[in-house]
Amino acid sequence: MTMKAAIDCGTNSVRLLVSDGTTQVERLMRITRLGQGVDRTGRLDPEAVERTLAVLREYREVMDRYEVDGIRMAATSASRDAANRDDFFGPAAQILGTEPELLSGQEEAALSFRGATADLDPADGPFLVVDIGGGSTEFAVGARSVEGSVSINVGCVRMTEKYLHGDPPRPDELSNCLAEIGQHLDDVSREVPMAGLATTFVGLAGTVTNVAAVELGLPTYDRDAIHHFRLTKDAAEDVFRTLATESLADRKHNPGLEEQRADVIVGGCCVLVSVFRHFGFDECLVSEADILDGLVMSQFD
Repeated sequence: MTMKAAIDCGTNSVRLLVSDGTTQVERLMRITRLGQGVDRTGRLDPEAVERTLAVLREYREVMDRYEVDGIRMAATSASRDAANRDDFFGPAAQILGTEPELLSGQEEAALSFRGATADLDPADGPFLVVDIGGGSTEFAVGARSVEGSVSINVGCVRMTEKYLHGDPPRPDELSNCLAEIGQHLDDVSREVPMAGLATTFVGLAGTVTNVAAVELGLPTYDRDAIHHFRLTKDAAEDVFRTLATESLADRKHNPGLEEQRADVIVGGCCVLVSVFRHFGFDECLVSEADILDGLVMSQFD
C-alpha cells in the first residue's frame, strides 16, 4: 500500500497527515507558535524554530513507521514573512529528506479549497473557502475549482500580538482589531468580487473548529461531531462574546477549547465574526478537511 504524507507548517501549529489516498491513517497537530513575534521583528525566533524542528523529528518517526514514500511540507505565513527562513528550512530539509515548499497565499488557498471541497456536492456551490491561520487568512471561491483567491495578513496570532494585550482584551483593543480586519475584507471584496456571491461559506483551521467545539460543548475532541457541523452566525457571535470577556485563566476551562489555543482564540474569533458580518452569511460549514488533504491528493494525481 502506497503511503503519502503532508505537513502543514503554519504560524501557530504544525500538522501531519498520512494517507493511502483513500483512508486517513494518521493525523496529528502540535502547537509550536513558529510565527511568534514575526509580525513585529520580521524574523523567526530561534526558540520557536527549535520547538518546530522538535515536532518535525517526531513526525519523521511517525512517517518512518508507515514507510511513507512521498512527502510534501508546506510552509506558509510565518515563513513567507521571515527574513531568516533559511535558518528553519535547512534543518527541516535534513530532518524530512525533502525541501519545504514556501507557498504563496494563492497556492495555499488553492490547496485548501481542493481539500475542503473534495467531498462536497458542487451543486451546493459556489463555495467560499476561508482558511483562518495564525498569520494569514486565505479566501478561495468556486464550485468545482478555484475561480478566484486572495490571501490577507490577518490571523489569530498576528492580530493577538498586534492588538489584544489586555486580559481580557479591552473594548478599544477589540474595536481596533476588528477595524483592521474590516479594511482587509474590503480588499477581498475588491479583488475577488465573487466571494460575496458564494452560496456556501466553508470554514477551515483551528479557530473555526475550536469555536464549533465550544458551541457543541465537547469534553474531548470529536472529529465526526465537528466535520461538516453547521456553525450559525449567532452561535459564533455568542462564543466570541463569551471568550472575549473572560480572562485567560477562565477561558481555558471552556469545554471544546484547546488550552494551548486559549491565548489567541479571541484574535481568531475577530477574524471569523468579521467574515460573517462582512459577507452576510448566516452559517458556516465547518470542515476538518483542508490544506493537508489537498497536499496529499496532489501526490496521487
